[in-house]
Amino acid sequence: MDIRIGLGYDVHQLADGRKLILGGVEIPYEKGPVAHSDGDVLIHAICDALLGAANLRDIGYHFPDTSADFKGISSLILLKRTLTLIKEQGFGVGNIDSTLCLQRPKIKDFVPQMVSNLAMVLETDIANVSVKATTTEKLGFVGEERGISAYAVALIIKEP
Repeated sequence: MDIRIGLGYDVHQLADGRKLILGGVEIPYEKGPVAHSDGDVLIHAICDALLGAANLRDIGYHFPDTSADFKGISSLILLKRTLTLIKEQGFGVGNIDSTLCLQRPKIKDFVPQMVSNLAMVLETDIANVSVKATTTEKLGFVGEERGISAYAVALIIKEP
């Protein structure tokens, strides 16, 4: 059986008056990411993990922030396109494990919808998608609420 793992990481600066979208869910908060797309760091990290596992470079290669095609695009669409890319290589999603790093807001009430969104787009069971969150104990750009980041690990499996 051909199985592979990939690691993804994304970070965005936060600014007042922008929408905060994580895992395809709009979270009420006074700040949101400065980004070319919707700035969903969680999905961006997952895309990079999947692409890395399939040895398909990174999210910026496939969806460059210099292209008007991706201006303001929902990251759920980018994730769907990423799934198509790994399926073209003969792979399916085994599981995803991810961690959001943000000082505020607390997101625990939104995690089930994030997991549901991700599982639906990735055509897998919700049991195969993990979303966690942590603060940085007020340290660094995340702790100072100047930015947000996410990590993801993806396992992909060659389809028979």
